[in-house]
Amino acid sequence: MSKPIKNMMVADYKRRFEGIQDALLVDIRGIEANDNNALRQGLHAEGIRITVVRNTLARDAFKDTSLETLTEGLEGPSAMCYGGESVVNVARTLIDWAKKVKNLDLKGACLDGEYFDGHDGVQRLGDFPTREEAQAKAVQLLLSPGGNVVGAAKGPGSAILGIVKEIQERLEKGQEISKVS
Repeated sequence: MSKPIKNMMVADYKRRFEGIQDALLVDIRGIEANDNNALRQGLHAEGIRITVVRNTLARDAFKDTSLETLTEGLEGPSAMCYGGESVVNVARTLIDWAKKVKNLDLKGACLDGEYFDGHDGVQRLGDFPTREEAQAKAVQLLLSPGGNVVGAAKGPGSAILGIVKEIQERLEKGQEISKVS
């Protein structure tokens, strides 16, 4: 391939992957055509894109970007998966697809400049909470002490209310009130 063609492809990669912070690498070699189409359509339905890349050109395109850590996994046939709500969702989706599709190899992923190597790394990334899940946990942690304070404040009031209610019931029945337990 001539130098001008390579430069055009590197420029295309830079343009295509501009603004992408996190992604996964997979090897889709050896997947049957029907499975490949089903995989691509399933990923597209989730808002996930898959692009086959040339390793040396991708290394040049990823230089000085947040995707530079992916260069560690750019060996052999590589396809880059990105998009969706977050890279954690992409990892979870691809882990599910790897169970269904024979020969889908999860090569690695990057998140916030950290590289997750191989299937185990992608599995570990898939166990991370998504941004929404992490925000929900943070809100829950912030609100739980307030709930405990409200519960503690209501506790004595509930006990008094129970005693008053017992007195009311006994008076309505015409019983004498000597001691409420």
